[in-house]
Parts: sequence; structure tokens; C-alpha cells
Amino acid sequence: MLARSRQEAILDAVRRRGGVRVADLVEQLGVSDMTVRRDIAELARRGLVERVHGGAAAAGSSTEPGFAAKSTIRTAQKRAVGALAASLVEPGASVALSAGTTTVEVARHLRDVPGLTVVTNSPPVAELLHDPARTDRTVVLTGGIRTPSDALVGPVAVRSLRDLHVDHLFLGVHGLDERAGLTTPNLVEADTDRALVAAASRVVVVADATKWGVVGLTTIATLEEVDVLVSDDGLPADARRALAERTGRLLLAEVPAGTTAPPTAPQEENA
Repeated sequence: MLARSRQEAILDAVRRRGGVRVADLVEQLGVSDMTVRRDIAELARRGLVERVHGGAAAAGSSTEPGFAAKSTIRTAQKRAVGALAASLVEPGASVALSAGTTTVEVARHLRDVPGLTVVTNSPPVAELLHDPARTDRTVVLTGGIRTPSDALVGPVAVRSLRDLHVDHLFLGVHGLDERAGLTTPNLVEADTDRALVAAASRVVVVADATKWGVVGLTTIATLEEVDVLVSDDGLPADARRALAERTGRLLLAEVPAGTTAPPTAPQEENA
């Protein structure tokens, strides 16, 4: 296949799916890893795609605000979602939390739950829950490479999670989509999130309403793999229908207009 034909095929795949992995393109096009990377570099030089770790993404789709920037966005909704999600945890449970500003809010509300064992790849979550005076709480922080979203990711993080088993996982995501499922723009972070999912008896996704319809470069898990999805009452009707049908349980936190208070009575779309 000529270089022009390969590049057109890569560009078409990126436009249809939002992003592609180098490994998938090698298999699809029947060429070497190096050839695919050269083609992606040429497309990126022309401004048609963005080069990302392990693949290519649609121009403008692969960037994600850092942790500090995201901490200032939709704070009332995140607090409400975090409070509702934390209410699902019983004393003495083992809990995993992924990185993210919404999972930090879950952690904030878990501080009053006694006897927890917490596993996380988020330094902010670990710092929030670390309290030498709380001898009933154990916090385990994975190793790994730190991302702009303050996640520890990569082979070290995956290996540290491989043999663990936790009762609950609270997973933050970049995007939610009916077809693409749970997504992130970071391929390496996706591998770590998949390891978290594999370690959990119950997967609880925490995502405010703006995450619906957002598709990152790679899929972490399908909607069917989600046991509970916690969002806020700004979630549109089409999203409510899709998530109620595809996930095990959908909970919507009420966010009173003009306030930042957490909800007292969640809406439940399915049981």
C-alpha cells in the first residue's frame, strides 16, 4: 500500500473513531510499527491529527486539562456526586479510587467511614485520606508515572494492582458515550484504569453530566461493565435512558440551583 493510501486510511479511522492505536493500525494496514509512526508524524505535521502516546487522535481531541484546572470546574456537581457515591460504602470495606477531581470528592466524604482499606493511583486522594491518627484506615498508593491529571500510571501501577481484590472501585472518566463506553485521552492511563476495574467486585463510575457524549482516544470499559453510575441531575434525557438500560444502576445526585450543597435525596433511574 502506498504512503498516501495508508495515510488516508489512518485519517479516516481517526475521523470515525476519534483516535486509533499504532498496534491496531499495524494489524489493519499490514505494515511495520515504524511505518505507521512515520505516517502519523506526517499527518500531524500537516495538522490533520495529533500524535499521542501509542497512537493518533483527532486534532484537538487528545488534550485534557490538568488536575488544578479541572478542580475549578463544576465543583457543586462534583461534590454532590462524590457525597452520593461515598454513601454506597459500608464500614470496613476495601475501596479503590482512580485519579480525578470527582474521585477526590468521593474521598473527601469517605473520611467519616470507619475501618476502610483504600487503594489509589491518585496522590491527592492518598494525601486527603492519610491521617496518622486514624489507625483503623489503611491507604495504599500505587507507584507509576505521574500524568497531568495527577494519576500514577504505567507498568508499575498495573503490576501493583494485578493481585488485589477490592469491594468497590470509584472510577473517574474523561468521557461517557453510548457506543465508546468509558473513555480517556491517555492510552497508558487507560491500561491502569482497566487494572482497577479488574480488581473490583463492584465498579462505580462517578461522572458529572458534562461527560456524556465526550469520547476520548481509548475505551477503558463498556457501559455494561459498570455496576453503578453516579451522575448529577443535569444529565439529559437521552443519556438517562441509555445509561439506565446499559448499566446496572443509575443514580443522579440533586444539585439545588444556586447552591453548592451536596444532595440529600438522590434520584434513581433504575434498580
